[in-house]
Amino acid sequence: MRSGADFRHTIRRGAKGVQPTLVTHVVPGTGGHTSVGFVVSKAVGSAVERNRVKRQLRHLMRDRLPVVPEGSRVVVRALPPSQGARSSTLAQHLDAALARSGVR
Repeated sequence: MRSGADFRHTIRRGAKGVQPTLVTHVVPGTGGHTSVGFVVSKAVGSAVERNRVKRQLRHLMRDRLPVVPEGSRVVVRALPPSQGARSSTLAQHLDAALARSGVR
């Protein structure tokens, strides 16, 4: 997902799952290509820290794509506590947030 309009639509219309380190927004699809976007604000930390968090989340989300309905749009927004979180913690929070968003 790359366009601002896609991000806005998903955040406004999607089911929301909130956890201490991240928030997910999911618009279920009916088939086709699944899109995933990541939002990591400057509140998370320096560019190096933000990119590290984004890489971690991208890796974790890649493993969870088979569970997301095809054609869905997903936005994962990292919150400031994600900066120092371990991958295992992010994985647990991502699973819980996706479940609250209606995935699984």
